[in-house]
Amino acid sequence: MKSVWINELTWEDVRDYLKRENIVIIPAGSTEEHGPAGPLGLDSYVAISLAEDVAKKTGVLVTPPVWFGDSSHHLGFAGTISLSPATLISLIKDMSLSLARNGFKKILIINGHKSANLPALLTAAKESHEGNLRNVFFAVADPMKIGKGIASKIKSETEHHAGELEISQVWYKYPDLIKEKKLTKKKIDFKRIFSPYSNPDLFGPSGDVIDIPWNSFEQKAFAPSGSFSNSSHASREKGKEFHEYMVKILVNFIQWLKKYKGPISNTK
Repeated sequence: MKSVWINELTWEDVRDYLKRENIVIIPAGSTEEHGPAGPLGLDSYVAISLAEDVAKKTGVLVTPPVWFGDSSHHLGFAGTISLSPATLISLIKDMSLSLARNGFKKILIINGHKSANLPALLTAAKESHEGNLRNVFFAVADPMKIGKGIASKIKSETEHHAGELEISQVWYKYPDLIKEKKLTKKKIDFKRIFSPYSNPDLFGPSGDVIDIPWNSFEQKAFAPSGSFSNSSHASREKGKEFHEYMVKILVNFIQWLKKYKGPISNTK
Protein backbone atom coordinates (compact mmCIF):
# COMPACT_ATOMS: atom_id res chain seq x y z
CA MET A 1 0.00 0.00 0.00
CA LYS A 2 1.37 3.41 -0.92
CA SER A 3 -0.31 4.98 2.10
CA VAL A 4 -2.10 4.02 5.32
CA TRP A 5 -4.62 6.80 4.74
CA ILE A 6 -7.85 5.75 3.05
CA ASN A 7 -8.25 9.22 1.51
CA GLU A 8 -4.96 8.78 -0.36
CA LEU A 9 -5.94 5.42 -1.88
CA THR A 10 -8.31 4.34 -4.64
CA TRP A 11 -11.40 2.31 -3.94
CA GLU A 12 -9.69 -0.67 -5.56
CA ASP A 13 -6.77 -0.34 -3.15
CA VAL A 14 -9.18 -0.52 -0.22
CA ARG A 15 -11.09 -3.43 -1.79
CA ASP A 16 -7.85 -5.38 -2.09
CA TYR A 17 -6.89 -4.53 1.50
CA LEU A 18 -10.22 -5.91 2.71
CA LYS A 19 -9.42 -9.26 1.12
CA ARG A 20 -6.68 -9.76 3.74
CA GLU A 21 -7.54 -7.45 6.65
CA ASN A 22 -10.65 -5.91 8.26
CA ILE A 23 -9.25 -3.43 10.81
CA VAL A 24 -9.53 0.35 10.47
CA ILE A 25 -8.53 3.24 12.75
CA ILE A 26 -10.58 6.44 13.15
CA PRO A 27 -8.52 9.33 14.58
CA ALA A 28 -10.79 11.79 16.39
CA GLY A 29 -9.67 15.12 17.82
CA SER A 30 -10.82 18.71 18.09
CA THR A 31 -10.19 22.22 16.84
CA GLU A 32 -10.01 24.32 19.98
CA GLU A 33 -7.70 26.63 21.87
CA HIS A 34 -4.64 25.13 23.53
CA GLY A 35 -3.20 28.13 25.29
CA PRO A 36 -0.68 30.57 23.85
CA ALA A 37 1.83 27.86 22.84
CA GLY A 38 -0.30 25.11 21.28
CA PRO A 39 -2.12 25.05 17.92
CA LEU A 40 -5.91 24.85 17.76
CA GLY A 41 -5.65 21.43 16.14
CA LEU A 42 -3.43 19.95 18.86
CA ASP A 43 -5.85 17.19 19.87
CA SER A 44 -6.36 16.20 16.25
CA TYR A 45 -2.61 16.06 15.66
CA VAL A 46 -2.27 13.78 18.69
CA ALA A 47 -4.82 11.36 17.22
CA ILE A 48 -3.42 11.64 13.69
CA SER A 49 0.18 10.98 14.69
CA LEU A 50 -0.73 8.02 16.88
CA ALA A 51 -2.97 6.52 14.20
CA GLU A 52 -0.43 6.99 11.41
CA ASP A 53 2.53 5.57 13.32
CA VAL A 54 0.52 2.59 14.56
CA ALA A 55 -0.87 1.92 11.09
CA LYS A 56 2.58 1.96 9.51
CA LYS A 57 3.84 -0.58 12.04
CA THR A 58 0.83 -2.90 11.75
CA GLY A 59 -0.26 -2.55 8.13
CA VAL A 60 -3.80 -1.37 8.87
CA LEU A 61 -5.68 1.54 7.33
CA VAL A 62 -6.74 4.89 8.78
CA THR A 63 -9.76 7.04 7.90
CA PRO A 64 -9.49 10.78 7.33
CA PRO A 65 -9.34 12.43 10.75
CA VAL A 66 -12.30 13.90 12.57
CA TRP A 67 -11.02 17.43 13.13
CA PHE A 68 -13.88 18.61 15.34
CA GLY A 69 -15.07 17.45 18.76
CA ASP A 70 -17.09 18.39 21.82
CA SER A 71 -15.41 21.73 22.54
CA SER A 72 -18.21 24.08 23.58
CA HIS A 73 -16.37 24.98 26.79
CA HIS A 74 -13.58 26.51 24.67
CA LEU A 75 -15.81 28.65 22.45
CA GLY A 76 -14.74 31.83 24.24
CA PHE A 77 -11.48 31.64 22.28
CA ALA A 78 -11.16 32.59 18.62
CA GLY A 79 -10.80 29.70 16.17
CA THR A 80 -12.50 27.07 18.31
CA ILE A 81 -15.06 25.02 16.35
CA SER A 82 -17.32 22.71 18.36
CA LEU A 83 -19.74 19.89 17.61
CA SER A 84 -22.60 19.01 19.91
CA PRO A 85 -22.27 15.54 21.48
CA ALA A 86 -25.29 14.43 19.42
CA THR A 87 -23.61 15.53 16.18
CA LEU A 88 -20.37 13.76 17.08
CA ILE A 89 -22.28 10.60 17.96
CA SER A 90 -24.11 10.70 14.61
CA LEU A 91 -20.88 11.36 12.73
CA ILE A 92 -19.06 8.37 14.24
CA LYS A 93 -22.09 6.12 13.77
CA ASP A 94 -22.42 7.13 10.11
CA MET A 95 -18.70 6.64 9.50
CA SER A 96 -18.83 3.22 11.13
CA LEU A 97 -21.88 2.20 9.11
CA SER A 98 -20.14 3.24 5.89
CA LEU A 99 -16.97 1.35 6.78
CA ALA A 100 -18.85 -1.80 7.78
CA ARG A 101 -20.91 -1.70 4.57
CA ASN A 102 -17.94 -2.93 2.52
CA GLY A 103 -16.21 -5.21 4.98
CA PHE A 104 -14.47 -3.42 7.84
CA LYS A 105 -15.27 -5.50 10.93
CA LYS A 106 -12.96 -4.06 13.60
CA ILE A 107 -12.95 -0.32 14.33
CA LEU A 108 -10.48 1.35 16.68
CA ILE A 109 -11.20 4.98 17.53
CA ILE A 110 -8.20 6.96 18.80
CA ASN A 111 -9.35 9.98 20.75
CA GLY A 112 -6.91 12.87 20.91
CA HIS A 113 -9.36 15.18 22.72
CA LYS A 114 -8.71 13.64 26.09
CA SER A 115 -11.76 12.95 28.23
CA ALA A 116 -14.11 15.50 26.60
CA ASN A 117 -14.87 13.42 23.49
CA LEU A 118 -15.18 10.14 25.39
CA PRO A 119 -18.88 10.29 26.31
CA ALA A 120 -19.89 10.82 22.67
CA LEU A 121 -17.39 8.34 21.20
CA LEU A 122 -18.28 5.60 23.67
CA THR A 123 -22.00 6.21 23.15
CA ALA A 124 -21.58 5.98 19.38
CA ALA A 125 -19.62 2.75 19.68
CA LYS A 126 -21.99 1.20 22.20
CA GLU A 127 -25.16 2.11 20.30
CA SER A 128 -23.70 0.89 16.99
CA HIS A 129 -22.49 -2.37 18.50
CA GLU A 130 -25.81 -3.01 20.23
CA GLY A 131 -27.81 -2.00 17.17
CA ASN A 132 -27.18 -2.43 13.46
CA LEU A 133 -23.45 -3.19 13.74
CA ARG A 134 -23.59 -5.96 16.33
CA ASN A 135 -21.02 -8.01 14.38
CA VAL A 136 -18.52 -5.12 14.27
CA PHE A 137 -15.90 -4.86 17.03
CA PHE A 138 -15.39 -1.40 18.54
CA ALA A 139 -12.64 -0.04 20.79
CA VAL A 140 -11.84 3.50 21.95
CA ALA A 141 -8.29 4.48 22.99
CA ASP A 142 -7.46 7.71 24.82
CA PRO A 143 -4.00 9.02 25.84
CA MET A 144 -5.42 9.75 29.28
CA LYS A 145 -5.77 5.99 29.75
CA ILE A 146 -3.06 4.42 27.57
CA GLY A 147 -0.38 6.89 28.68
CA LYS A 148 -0.68 6.28 32.41
CA GLY A 149 2.22 3.84 32.51
CA ILE A 150 4.74 6.45 31.38
CA ALA A 151 3.27 9.87 32.21
CA SER A 152 4.28 10.06 35.86
CA LYS A 153 7.84 9.05 35.00
CA ILE A 154 8.48 11.91 32.60
CA LYS A 155 6.28 14.86 33.52
CA SER A 156 7.36 17.55 35.94
CA GLU A 157 3.96 19.11 36.59
CA THR A 158 0.31 18.23 37.02
CA GLU A 159 -1.11 17.61 33.57
CA HIS A 160 -4.36 19.06 32.28
CA HIS A 161 -5.51 21.09 29.28
CA ALA A 162 -2.60 22.55 27.25
CA GLY A 163 -0.21 20.88 29.66
CA GLU A 164 3.36 19.68 29.49
CA LEU A 165 2.73 16.22 28.00
CA GLU A 166 0.32 17.03 25.18
CA ILE A 167 2.36 20.07 24.19
CA SER A 168 5.50 17.89 24.22
CA GLN A 169 3.93 15.18 22.09
CA VAL A 170 2.86 17.56 19.33
CA TRP A 171 6.19 19.40 19.61
CA TYR A 172 7.95 16.09 18.90
CA LYS A 173 5.77 15.16 15.92
CA TYR A 174 5.10 18.66 14.53
CA PRO A 175 7.92 20.91 15.79
CA ASP A 176 6.84 23.96 13.79
CA LEU A 177 3.41 24.08 15.45
CA ILE A 178 4.52 24.84 19.02
CA LYS A 179 5.45 28.39 20.03
CA GLU A 180 8.29 27.72 22.45
CA LYS A 181 8.47 31.31 23.66
CA LYS A 182 4.80 31.11 24.66
CA LEU A 183 5.16 28.16 27.03
CA THR A 184 3.76 29.21 30.38
CA LYS A 185 4.15 28.50 34.09
CA LYS A 186 0.60 29.63 34.82
CA LYS A 187 -1.98 27.11 35.99
CA ILE A 188 -5.47 27.39 37.38
CA ASP A 189 -6.53 26.82 40.99
CA PHE A 190 -8.59 23.64 40.67
CA LYS A 191 -9.63 23.48 44.32
CA ARG A 192 -11.00 27.02 44.26
CA ILE A 193 -12.80 26.62 40.92
CA PHE A 194 -13.90 22.98 41.04
CA SER A 195 -13.92 22.21 44.81
CA PRO A 196 -11.58 19.96 46.82
CA TYR A 197 -13.14 17.03 44.94
CA SER A 198 -11.53 17.94 41.62
CA ASN A 199 -8.64 16.27 39.82
CA PRO A 200 -5.98 18.71 38.54
CA ASP A 201 -3.81 15.91 37.12
CA LEU A 202 -5.23 13.68 34.38
CA PHE A 203 -2.31 11.29 34.87
CA GLY A 204 -1.79 11.52 38.60
CA PRO A 205 -3.20 9.73 41.63
CA SER A 206 -6.73 10.80 42.37
CA GLY A 207 -8.91 10.76 45.43
CA ASP A 208 -12.68 11.09 45.43
CA VAL A 209 -13.83 13.19 42.46
CA ILE A 210 -17.06 15.03 41.68
CA ASP A 211 -17.31 16.17 38.05
CA ILE A 212 -18.34 19.80 37.56
CA PRO A 213 -18.98 20.92 33.96
CA TRP A 214 -18.14 24.50 33.06
CA ASN A 215 -19.13 26.75 30.18
CA SER A 216 -17.07 28.88 27.81
CA PHE A 217 -17.82 32.11 29.68
CA GLU A 218 -16.56 30.66 32.94
CA GLN A 219 -13.45 29.24 31.29
CA LYS A 220 -12.53 32.58 29.73
CA ALA A 221 -12.72 34.07 33.24
CA PHE A 222 -10.71 31.47 35.18
CA ALA A 223 -8.23 30.63 32.38
CA PRO A 224 -7.84 33.83 30.32
CA SER A 225 -4.84 32.47 28.41
CA GLY A 226 -6.62 29.16 27.71
CA SER A 227 -3.99 27.13 29.55
CA PHE A 228 -4.90 25.05 32.60
CA SER A 229 -1.42 23.65 33.32
CA ASN A 230 2.22 24.62 33.57
CA SER A 231 3.73 23.82 30.16
CA SER A 232 7.13 25.40 30.77
CA HIS A 233 8.85 22.03 31.14
CA ALA A 234 7.61 20.69 27.81
CA SER A 235 10.23 19.31 25.43
CA ARG A 236 10.48 17.31 22.24
CA GLU A 237 12.41 14.65 24.15
CA LYS A 238 9.55 14.15 26.60
CA GLY A 239 7.13 14.15 23.69
CA LYS A 240 9.04 11.38 21.94
CA GLU A 241 9.05 9.19 25.04
CA PHE A 242 5.36 9.79 25.70
CA HIS A 243 4.34 9.25 22.07
CA GLU A 244 6.40 6.13 21.45
CA TYR A 245 5.11 4.51 24.63
CA MET A 246 1.51 4.91 23.46
CA VAL A 247 2.37 3.74 19.94
CA LYS A 248 3.77 0.55 21.48
CA ILE A 249 0.59 0.01 23.50
CA LEU A 250 -1.58 0.48 20.42
CA VAL A 251 0.60 -1.73 18.22
CA ASN A 252 0.31 -4.51 20.80
CA PHE A 253 -3.44 -4.02 20.85
CA ILE A 254 -3.70 -4.21 17.05
CA GLN A 255 -1.64 -7.39 17.01
CA TRP A 256 -4.03 -8.87 19.56
CA LEU A 257 -7.02 -7.61 17.58
CA LYS A 258 -5.84 -9.30 14.39
CA LYS A 259 -6.22 -12.66 16.13
CA TYR A 260 -9.37 -11.80 18.08
CA LYS A 261 -12.44 -13.84 17.13
CA GLY A 262 -14.92 -12.34 19.56
CA PRO A 263 -16.53 -13.48 22.81
CA ILE A 264 -18.97 -15.61 20.79
CA SER A 265 -18.36 -17.13 17.38
CA ASN A 266 -21.38 -15.80 15.53
CA THR A 267 -23.73 -13.10 16.80
CA LYS A 268 -27.16 -13.35 15.21
